[in-house]
Amino acid sequence: MRTLHRYRRWLFAPLVYLAALLLLLEDWLWNLGARVMNRLAQWPPLHRLEAWICRLGPKAALVLFVLPATLLFPVKLLALWAMANGHPLTGVTVIVLAKLGGAAAVARLYLLTRPVLMTIVWFAALLGWFLALKERWIERLRATRAWRKVEALRHAFHHWRQHVAPRPGSWLARFRRLLKRFRRRWDTR
Repeated sequence: MRTLHRYRRWLFAPLVYLAALLLLLEDWLWNLGARVMNRLAQWPPLHRLEAWICRLGPKAALVLFVLPATLLFPVKLLALWAMANGHPLTGVTVIVLAKLGGAAAVARLYLLTRPVLMTIVWFAALLGWFLALKERWIERLRATRAWRKVEALRHAFHHWRQHVAPRPGSWLARFRRLLKRFRRRWDTR
C-alpha cells in the first residue's frame, strides 16, 4: 500500500505543478486585466454601467459574473474548429485573445460584484475552499528546487537590468527610452 501511495504521488506531482503554474498565469492575467479595466472604467458610459452593476442583487450578480465565460465558450469552440481546419495561428490567436479578454472582464466583474456575491453562502464557501487550495498548490510549487532556481535567475536578470547601463546609441537604450515614454503616457491617463 505504501508503494502504491508513493507511485501515485510521483505520477501526479507534475499535474500539481502544472496546475500551480496555470494558477499563477491566471493570477497574473487577472491582475493585468483588472488594471486595464480600471483604466477603461474611467470612461463615463462605462462608469455608469459599473454603478448599475454594483446595485444588482445576488442572483443577477451571479448571472453577470458567469456571463463572460458562457459567452466566450462558443468563441473558443470556433477557434478549435479553425485549428482543426488548417488555421492553427488564427485559432491560437483567438483563444489567447479570448482568454485575455475573459480574464479582464471577469476580474472587473468580480471586483464590482464581490460584496453581493459573498452574501451567497455556497459561493462564499466555495470561494474560500478554492483560494485555500490554490494557496496550497502554489506553496508546493514555491518549495521546489526548480522554483528557487527560476527565482534566482529572475533576481539576477532584474539586477542586471537595473545596474547595467546600455551604450547610449544601442538598440537597448532606445528601447528603454521608448518604454519610459510609454509608461509616462500610460500613467498620465
